[in-house]
Amino acid sequence: MKRKRHTPEQIVAKLRDADGLLAAGQSVEQVSRQLEVSQATYHKWRNEYGGMKGEAMKRLKELERENMRLKKLVADMALDNQILKEVAKGNF
Repeated sequence: MKRKRHTPEQIVAKLRDADGLLAAGQSVEQVSRQLEVSQATYHKWRNEYGGMKGEAMKRLKELERENMRLKKLVADMALDNQILKEVAKGNF
């Protein structure tokens, strides 16, 4: 089966659809088949995005991107600091 990446907005929409299908009496297996995802993916999405709305999802993704950018900045600064320490010792 071809792997497909879903956007957070698509995931929230699919989870909303899943809630309706589950309320209609379908099993998780049937719902995941209709959503075209595995049961494991469905449960992972439910744990990660369970009660979120579209705006909260966008904010979460923005924060994750900012966090990644800041971690990279800190790593670069630590590397620069290490280089300067070695140059100051004369071990270049």
